[in-house]
Order: sequence, then C-alpha cells, then structure tokens
Amino acid sequence: MPARIDWTPLTDRPDLLADPVREGLRGLEARARVAGIDPELADTAAFCERYGMPLETSANCVVLAAKRGGEVSYAACVVLATRRADVNGVVRRHLGARKISFAPMDEATGMTDMEQGGITPFGLPGEWPVLVDASVVDTPHVVVGSGLRRSKLLVPGASLKELPRAEVLALSK
Repeated sequence: MPARIDWTPLTDRPDLLADPVREGLRGLEARARVAGIDPELADTAAFCERYGMPLETSANCVVLAAKRGGEVSYAACVVLATRRADVNGVVRRHLGARKISFAPMDEATGMTDMEQGGITPFGLPGEWPVLVDASVVDTPHVVVGSGLRRSKLLVPGASLKELPRAEVLALSK
C-alpha cells in the first residue's frame, strides 16, 4: 500500500524548500504545493512507487554542461520521467554546443545550492537556459524536486514555461 503524501501550501512549510527554490517560486505560492518525503526515496522511481504517484506525473531536472571552443556553459533540461531527453541531438544543437554532457553532481549541487536528488528548475542560476520538454508543460500537474531530498513540489506543468530563461521545446524521444 502506498504511503500517504500530504501536499501543503508552500507558505505553511518553507522549511521544505532550499533557499534558492523558495526565491524561484515567488508568484507561484497559490498554485504550488510541497510535501515532506523520506529522503531515501527522493529518486523518481522510488518516490513514485512508495507514494503511489504515476511516473507520468513526475518531471526530472538535469544539469547539463555544454562545451564549445574551450568554454563551458550550463543549462537545465526538464522532461517527464517516462521520457528521455535527446541530449546529444536536439539539446546539443539548440545550445550550439560541440559537446554536451551531464554536469558532474558536485558541480551541479554546488552551483545550484541544491541537494542531489532534489534539483529542480525553480531557483536555478539566472543565466542558465531552462529547456522544458513540451510534454511537461502539457501535463496538468507535475512533481519536481524542491532543492532538498526530503521533499517534493507539485506544480502546474504550464508554470515551467514562466520560469526566467525557460524555452519550451520538443526535447524527448
């Protein structure tokens, strides 16, 4: 039997949000919810199984390192858990990178001030593009990280297109 998950208003539990995420959610307080979870279950598949959430309602946010001419820039990519981002095709070409890879976790957590397993598109560094798969935007509500392993956010999928530097693309295969 799935564990119960209690979605509460952000204003009731600001302690469940990493500092940059709290800032990144300004304006969404009335539409977003947060819930505490077992931090050992922060990874998407484990979370969905334990809390009875369909994978189709979870979106993963990954940090990418794009390289071109000796320069490295960073971006975030958000796709539903049931899909795979075409990182080496669509994403690489869109970012104009010669080579693209997942950023090393210590770099990703250090630059975002978020925990591994909790990285979210809300509150990322302002200069980073946030590439959002169209399927995420078309999903009524999605579960994403909160910046912390011990909680998750439930937000309208369409809210991700409102993020600074957000670009909605067909990213997934």
